[in-house]
Amino acid sequence: MVESIARVRHIRVTPQKARRVVDLIRGKQALEALAILKFAPQAASEPIYKVVASGIANARVIADRDNEFLDERDLYVKTAFVDEGATMKRFQPRAQGRAFRINKRTSHITVVLATPETDEKAEAK
Repeated sequence: MVESIARVRHIRVTPQKARRVVDLIRGKQALEALAILKFAPQAASEPIYKVVASGIANARVIADRDNEFLDERDLYVKTAFVDEGATMKRFQPRAQGRAFRINKRTSHITVVLATPETDEKAEAK
């Protein structure tokens, strides 16, 4: 019935490390995903926690706008993925006047939350 999208762009976490954390929450209930992220030891879990919390807030706003009832316990992580953002290129001096390039990678994190009724209506169409 309600579907919300939350995105964060240019987060200073490598996509490879962020994907490890996103794989933990894909398909889970939204509140359960928040609990998993709160206690996950990876550094990428903090920005992903904020994205999921933002998605819950977005769902609440969408439900209020459409005059629909929303129980946050019904929300689940429909899709979650991490795309590669811009790479900042930095240089570090090395021996004999050489330069060593350091790539500081960024990520774009997208989380889609939905209630189970959304999928039933989509299948009916």
